[in-house]
Amino acid sequence: MKNPHSNTILLAKQLIECPSVTPEDGGCQEILAHRLEKLGFKIRHLPFGAVKNLWAVHGTESPLLVFAGHTDVVPPGDLNEWETPPFSATIKGDYLYGRGAADMKGSIAAMITAVEQFLKKYPNHPGSIGFLITSDEEGPADNGTQKVMETLDKEGVHIDYCIVGEPSSKELLGDTIKKGRRGSLNCVLKVLGKQGHVAYPMLADNAIHRALLVLHELSITEWDKGNDDFPATSFQISNINAGTGAQNVIPGSLECQFNFRFSTAITPETLIARIKDLFKTHQLQYELHHKTSGIPFLTQTGKLLTTTTEAIEEMMGHTPIASTTGGTSDGRFIAPRGTEVIEMGPCNASIHCVNEHVKIEELNRLSALFERILEKILKTATQIG
Repeated sequence: MKNPHSNTILLAKQLIECPSVTPEDGGCQEILAHRLEKLGFKIRHLPFGAVKNLWAVHGTESPLLVFAGHTDVVPPGDLNEWETPPFSATIKGDYLYGRGAADMKGSIAAMITAVEQFLKKYPNHPGSIGFLITSDEEGPADNGTQKVMETLDKEGVHIDYCIVGEPSSKELLGDTIKKGRRGSLNCVLKVLGKQGHVAYPMLADNAIHRALLVLHELSITEWDKGNDDFPATSFQISNINAGTGAQNVIPGSLECQFNFRFSTAITPETLIARIKDLFKTHQLQYELHHKTSGIPFLTQTGKLLTTTTEAIEEMMGHTPIASTTGGTSDGRFIAPRGTEVIEMGPCNASIHCVNEHVKIEELNRLSALFERILEKILKTATQIG
């Protein structure tokens, strides 16, 4: 399984070598569409704004199992810190290096080669197989999977099962899969005061002083206790900006950005209401802008979660932990339609890091796992010979 010349590794290298910093696709989807078209998939390109999206389907019957992923990657950062060029797809020892190797061009390559192998064995399979690939996951995610799902809704397309190839594993492939994700609420707060001279504080209103107690209280508040599936809601300040840069000027305003990662135990509306009550208690003058970038989703134990667990146990020899931790994913746009969604992919230790890498063996095994899940899901629809 360490074969560095397997179809999976060769395709992963080809995708990594396409510079595709979000929202650019860099030609990845053309490569994928060409391979899928040769397999008999019906190909649709669904661009929205500067974002490219690919929707491809093989078969017309239910159930529909979809592989979802993104070809866009985060910026590589300082190129001088990389041991190898980020878009050169370099093999060193047992690892494949390059931006997107783990997040998530490697997973997409494994998905494609799994389907290629599956169709060789079962060209007349029951059910349908789909691919939903976007170049807008690492960015705002406004014109990617969200827009594709809106299009599919209008056309009456229902996805029964969806595997998102996010790098979910921690130390061993398949040790962790995601059965859901927390919601994300982003806020921008502007605290209003009055600018003045530091020697005459009675003539001014220090916005920093106004904000400190409030921000501290926000940081120590218990928003909920979570539940059996989700950890408690967390609050984190990400940016603060205030002052003119001069040491003798009292700042008249402070801007703060913060985020809630929230569970199903609370709603974004409740969070905003509690924030505003706190501001009122402290008699804060403020402006608040907020955006919910994702609501929590959870796939209960069902066919997809059970099948994925069984496949990992059979092929990897361990039972995965079904988790809801981590950031958001495009699963948040798919699950609300009644789709069973899980995330499974390689180890995530190097994602978004300099010298991002993935084990060659992991990608080859991941392809085999995807193929096994396909067999187990679609065989239950109608027995394949």
